[in-house]
Amino acid sequence: MLTDFFNQNAERLKNKKLFLLDMDGTVYNENTVFGGTAAFLDSILSHNAKYVFVTNNSSKSVADYVKKVEKMGIKANEDNFFTSTNASVMLLKKTYQGALIYAQGTASFIKELKDGGLNITTVYDKSAKAILLGFDTELTFEKLSTTSKMLCTTNATYYATHPDYVCPVNYGFVPDLGSMCFGLFKASGKNPIYIGKPKPQMLYSAMEREGVTKEETVVIGDRLSTDITSGYNAGIDTVCVLSGEATLKDIQEFQIKPAFVFEGIEKIIL
Repeated sequence: MLTDFFNQNAERLKNKKLFLLDMDGTVYNENTVFGGTAAFLDSILSHNAKYVFVTNNSSKSVADYVKKVEKMGIKANEDNFFTSTNASVMLLKKTYQGALIYAQGTASFIKELKDGGLNITTVYDKSAKAILLGFDTELTFEKLSTTSKMLCTTNATYYATHPDYVCPVNYGFVPDLGSMCFGLFKASGKNPIYIGKPKPQMLYSAMEREGVTKEETVVIGDRLSTDITSGYNAGIDTVCVLSGEATLKDIQEFQIKPAFVFEGIEKIIL
């Protein structure tokens, strides 16, 4: 019988059809894959289920992520990823199909939006119906100025791919999109509609793409405020692993509780 860290019966995980996996802190640490990752992923496939890596980071393209995990020895293709950029494309296509959208982000972010079928501009245009921001690791003052002008002088609906305030790096953290949006709020008085974790929209879109129900889906991650909260908000099962950010003390003190807790994914062999 499959049991979690607290000896809870976790057998229902064997019936899941879609495993939405966080990456850093869950399947690897920076560039080092956790032991047991390959066995865990193989066990998912052996149960005729699918794993999809879900990430808020919109600065990199899916193709970039595929190259990264392949170098680590993780079996994956573009179909095994779902980013906040993918979720943004799905959401905005439903509402703004054909309409002009102003976007700020990296070159790969802009390319993915255009490849996804959105009508994108990166220059000031008062006819734009929506504004979409991604995590811009290529940020310049010119971009910041143009986005501020769009926010201050148009009524375009304002979106951002995700709300993370910081992004982890090998020496600590750097400001992420949430911090950039806070600065823009001080300039414009406007806050965006966030799409990525912990909002449920990203998970809804991933389930829609894969054609599965909430009951057939589980989120596995190491962050309570994003991974576990997003699953809770979407009404699906969650698993918190202790291989990354969250500690047992954090889990005890956090208001939202995961359905299951495991030391690491190597303990979830189905």
